Order: sequence, then structure tokens, then C-alpha cells
Amino acid sequence: MDDQQTPKRTTELGNILVTGGAGFVGQHLAQTLLERGHFVRVVDLAPCSLSMPNLDKRQGNITDKDFVESACEGIDTVFHTAAIIELGASSVVSQEVRDLSYAVNLEGTRNVVESCQAQAVGRLVYTSSNSVVLKGQPIAHGDETLPYVTKFRDLYTETKTQAEQLVLAASGQKGLLSSAIRPSGIWGVGDRTMFKRLFEELIAGNVKVLIGDGSARQDNSYIQNLAHGHILAAEQLFDGGKSPGQAYFITDNEPMNIQDFFRPFLQELGYEVPTRRVPYGLLKAMLTVWLQLHHKLKIPAPPQPPTALERVGLTNYFSIEKARRDLGYEPLYTTDQAMQECLPYYKELHQECLRDRR
Repeated sequence: MDDQQTPKRTTELGNILVTGGAGFVGQHLAQTLLERGHFVRVVDLAPCSLSMPNLDKRQGNITDKDFVESACEGIDTVFHTAAIIELGASSVVSQEVRDLSYAVNLEGTRNVVESCQAQAVGRLVYTSSNSVVLKGQPIAHGDETLPYVTKFRDLYTETKTQAEQLVLAASGQKGLLSSAIRPSGIWGVGDRTMFKRLFEELIAGNVKVLIGDGSARQDNSYIQNLAHGHILAAEQLFDGGKSPGQAYFITDNEPMNIQDFFRPFLQELGYEVPTRRVPYGLLKAMLTVWLQLHHKLKIPAPPQPPTALERVGLTNYFSIEKARRDLGYEPLYTTDQAMQECLPYYKELHQECLRDRR
């Protein structure tokens, strides 16, 4: 790596709070920090399964301002990973679902920011999403100068976009410095989303065709690479540091078609990879009409929303050059290395899905 790209100075992180510490990203981040010798406090509605020295586990809701402020007491650095993922559009979900997403993703984030300021926490790193700039159009080598989405296609993007802006605007206010990390598809040991959905579809016999011509490329973020990026951003949160007020795309830096990405896992599990292809545009149009009929005529919902197909058939990948320059970020694992490390976990997850299907 060029010396000019390597930050010369970093800051100590001190005592650390991880929100969403029972979740995939939060728990892995907490474990990584504990292994480095930090005191780590985790908060989540669900119990955290970690059991390690220097770990303080608290259960509670980030929508409770008093709980969050108490959790921030004695803390130097906060990693805020807690969120609700709701992929329905704000216009079609129930008011209850909309209110909950806003309460957790936006107002919960506001509680974290204000609690950091009240308890003199110096650093806050927010786990955002690449969706804050995704507009349903192809993006190749996208960077952090891309504008935020203004027409929201799902509630998750709607709330995460506003929350990221809130966090970054707070940097430099009342003694707090903040940064945001934008991952792509997150995978690795502990993943209960990306591969589990694939396995469920495979077991149900629903994976019969490939979508698109295979030329679309997408990003992924291996969990250990992602944790590494979070920590590097936190280490640059000091006066004169590189990351205050900044957002960063943190990925594996190996964009590929997601169906090609899945292929080695399917073959390892004994599945035949389909050869027949369906045009991406045709399938998306069919699902769009199906979804409209679902809302108007109350017919059963399509198996997935039309926007989900973009993860397969639309090019969307981002440059890590800003993270390289400011943070000294390089992925710790290549995709092949990461696959070998987490293959046993995914085999067990597949067996679990088989048991659940019976």
C-alpha cells in the first residue's frame, strides 16, 4: 500500500458500547473488540450469546432514551449497529410497522447521538447501508459523492438515509465526532439472512433458472472485513482525523454477479446450478404487476418484491478508494479465503433449514 494512503495517526478507542450486540454485525464486532482487549458493553432487546472477559451485557430498547443514556455512561466509543430491516414501502405497510421502523432506526439513532453527547462519548460509528444511494439505476465504481436517495422505495432505506444524515450532522457537535459505514451484502459466520433465504428457496425447489445474462456485478461485505472497516473509521475519529463527518463504503472489493458468488456453495452442497436464464427486465416487470395486484386486489403477495431482483440483475458496486486513502482500509480476507473459513457454518445452516422444512 502507498505510504500516502496509510493514516499516520490513530486514536485509542477506550471503553466501547455496541448497540445491536446480539445481532450478526454487532456481535461479531463486539467479539473482535474483546479479543483486542477492550472493555465492551453490548445492548440489545435480545440476549447476547457471547461470554468473554471484559464484557458487560445489557438488555433493553434503544427507543428508551434513559436506557441508552445509562448504557453510554463511562463509554469512550460507540458502534451503533441496531436496526430493523423492513423492505416494504412506507406507503403500503401498516402504520404500526412504519412507526416501529421510525422508532428504532431513526429515533433510536437520535437517542444514541444525544446520549453520546450527554455522557461525553467522544466517538460514534454508525452502521449504515449502501441503499442510501441506490435508486434502481446501475452503479459501477460508485463513490461517496453520490447523492442520497430522495424517493424511497422501501422503509429500511427511508429510515437509514435519514439516520445516517442525522449521525453525520452531529459530528463536531457537543464534543462528539461521528462517521458512517456503508456495507453491501453482509455474509459470513453468523449470517441468518442472505444465505438462509437462498437455502430455503433451494430446498423448496424454487431455484430453477438464472436471472439476467450474468453480466451484472454486485458488492459483498464479509463480516470480518466489515468489522475491520468499522474499527479503522473509529480510530480516525479525533480532531484532525480523517473520518469525522464522513461516510465510507466498506466491501470485499471483488464485485461479481451474485449468482456466480453463490455457485461454489451450491456445488459444495450438491445442487445442480441452473443453466436456463430469464431476462431480468421481464421478471422484474412481472413481479411489479403482481405486487400492484396484491395491494389492489389482495391476491397473495409475490415471493419477493421487485426491488429484490436488483441484487441479482442490476450492476451496483462501489469503490473503496476513499476508505483506503482515509483509513488505510484493505479487506483482510479475499472472497475465496472467506468462503473456506465459513463453509462449515453454511453447511450447518443448510442442515438446519432442511430440518425446519421437514
